[in-house]
Amino acid sequence: MITPIDEHDALDSSQAHTVWGLGPVQLHDRFWASRGVQVVRPGDAAPLEEDADLFLLSDARSMSIFRIIQVIDTLQWLKPQMLFVRLHGAFEQGYSERVIADDDDRFVRFERVYSAADWRLGRVALTASRDLAQTWQASTDAKEGWRTLRREVDPNLRTTLSVPGSVYDRAVPDQVSEFIRELVSVWKRPDATIRRARRMEGESWGDRFAQPTGAARLIGPVWVGTGRTLTTDRAVVGPAVLWDLPEKRPQPDAIQWRNRVESHDAVVGQVRPQKLSRVQRGLRRGFDIVFSLLALAVALPLAPFIMLGIWLEDGAPFFFAHDRETTNGRTFPCLKFRTMRKDAEEIKARLVEENQADGPQFFIENDPRISKVGRVLRKTNLDELPQFLNVLAGHMAIVGPRPSPYKENQFCPPWREARLSVRPGVTGLWQVKRSRNAGEDFQEWIRYDIEYVENRTWRMDFYIIVWTMLACFGVKHSTPGSADAGVEPQAEPEAAAADAEAAKSQA
Repeated sequence: MITPIDEHDALDSSQAHTVWGLGPVQLHDRFWASRGVQVVRPGDAAPLEEDADLFLLSDARSMSIFRIIQVIDTLQWLKPQMLFVRLHGAFEQGYSERVIADDDDRFVRFERVYSAADWRLGRVALTASRDLAQTWQASTDAKEGWRTLRREVDPNLRTTLSVPGSVYDRAVPDQVSEFIRELVSVWKRPDATIRRARRMEGESWGDRFAQPTGAARLIGPVWVGTGRTLTTDRAVVGPAVLWDLPEKRPQPDAIQWRNRVESHDAVVGQVRPQKLSRVQRGLRRGFDIVFSLLALAVALPLAPFIMLGIWLEDGAPFFFAHDRETTNGRTFPCLKFRTMRKDAEEIKARLVEENQADGPQFFIENDPRISKVGRVLRKTNLDELPQFLNVLAGHMAIVGPRPSPYKENQFCPPWREARLSVRPGVTGLWQVKRSRNAGEDFQEWIRYDIEYVENRTWRMDFYIIVWTMLACFGVKHSTPGSADAGVEPQAEPEAAAADAEAAKSQA
């Protein structure tokens, strides 16, 4: 039986209601801390963290949610001293929706609650400057703070950006309720900055240090507070929070800024590629050459059959060459067996709205641009075989970030500089560990490329090679973990999956 949460579970603006010892405002600040951002408010005496990547300057009443990845490009390209962000979203409607139930908790109707929207709550600012964050913190209120910042920051060193997002007034209970619902929906890893949080089932989270009390069906994202009893005859439908029992409420733990779990939407700060000695570079290059020669020797007998299959279905050409970038931004023709139809670009123009990738890629399930032979080649990774010629030519390595064209590399400058500091690879950490979760693919791409560039070892390379070879035989795995530690990755490797063939097939 599905029953609604009771009055004790109701989402409330009071800080007396907590989950894992944290009230709504504290949860808001933990959410941003998981992205490397410290929230700073006027009159707040909290010390500024040394390990924060950015400071979010916010009105004392505001709780805001937007994707930081949306502003990274502006921050990295324009490098403003101050970025003013105007949030546009549902708060501009001036109303919210709530469910009305009778005394027996049966649905009666939806009710629209109107409130006067304060446009000033729809703006925040981002800066990497501790001095500006301290200036904002020392202001008596937001009005004085905005005036001071505009006076102190050179107009040439500040810019304004409008992005979709949500902002809620912590003084309005209904808005706090809506904030909690959205937070529970969008924050997939509360354990990033909340040590007590542990995954329960599906998208639900509970208290890792509390003894579980009862069991119930948890449908969708649900956060279960400390001391809550869940009866087996009940199902809780998320997004929802079951607040801590007051007598069981724990003390909140401190934010571990240096040891926080990396978020898919985290700020990409300074990247430190690992430097190799001349001997190490020589050994890696020698390994790449020997491995490529062996791979080509094994694959050579397959080439005539692959070419025959391509010709019988769609004619020539047999190969596809697309300009990609290697070290220091030099371009090279990345080779593949052709897996797409000759009219792929015309088809793509009609499918743009169906793109399921969240970054610069183009990806949809059952892509009609891919030929029947191409699907087999991609599933087995055989379309990548010609890239061993790129390895012999020095354009690529066996393991490294996937080669991307200039256009895609511009989406995140620190990621671009990191991945172009090493040769791109036939396979890589992203192909091994990517999850294909909706809205996370581009963030995972950035995350795993940088992780490889900063931490590459022989052990990691062999790990990636082994799992890529297993993938060719359909071996799947789903356990998350660190590649360098030898833990199984999150998803099936796809060394060839969803590379956007953005130029026309050669005639």
